[in-house]
Amino acid sequence: MVCPRCIMVVREELEKLGLHVLEVELGTAVVAESDDVDETAIKAAITSKGFELLHDKLEELVESIKVAVINLIYSDEISSLTTNLSTYLAEKLGKDYSTISTAFKACEGVALNRYIVLQKVERVKELLTYDELPLSAIATKLGYKSLQHLSRQFKEVAGTTLNRYKNEGGADRHPIDNLC
Repeated sequence: MVCPRCIMVVREELEKLGLHVLEVELGTAVVAESDDVDETAIKAAITSKGFELLHDKLEELVESIKVAVINLIYSDEISSLTTNLSTYLAEKLGKDYSTISTAFKACEGVALNRYIVLQKVERVKELLTYDELPLSAIATKLGYKSLQHLSRQFKEVAGTTLNRYKNEGGADRHPIDNLC
């Protein structure tokens, strides 16, 4: 779950099953204890909406990594980080970065730093589509040291320049939960 609508859908599906939902956040759902929880029904309801039920600790860690990365990139916090992203993630998740990075690569088949770049580029595409900020402000907002660094990464991932993408109306966007 990576957006408010996803959270709403998960909550509604769990409530349709008669569960008392205490909390739904990005990546987790907490329900009140009940003797008649049918895990098969929960799994069917969740998967029918495009989500998956996680039990494996490695999968749970990877989902936590994704949520932490997405939350950071879509907040204003990334522009004011006083540490690098690897230190931030290690502190946020309470694990050393090598464990986090290895788990992510094993489950997703892509390096964590690459996933972060893909997420940042999708965020840049979104901001370019809205056309509310100048390019230098977008670079600063996403924690880039320079506009040139952003431009290089964007062209490498998107295959076009920032200005060309902006002028063409931003048609090549991808869902942020499927970027691996």
